[in-house]
Amino acid sequence: MVDTEHDKQLTKYIRITGDRDAKFVEFDFAIHDPTLFVELVLPQQAFQHFCEVNHVIEMTAEQQAWNDAQEDKWRYGIEPTILNNTRKPTDQDDQT
Repeated sequence: MVDTEHDKQLTKYIRITGDRDAKFVEFDFAIHDPTLFVELVLPQQAFQHFCEVNHVIEMTAEQQAWNDAQEDKWRYGIEPTILNNTRKPTDQDDQT
């Protein structure tokens, strides 16, 4: 059985990753933990309905930056630090 009262208490996050005015909206969606998300694509009207039904909030700039840094760590094996949170090219990167 689904506990709908508990579901209502969970914060639901979105992060738009594509063009907001495009025919389709590309976005990340997370429940409770903004670092654990799925990538979704919906038509504009369906996206608006999705946001209304789920009572979503947009991820903060800090949450987005953390997710970006973790993605770089996963893709490139580079752990961000407080002093340097940008990726540096390595010898393995395609330089073309």
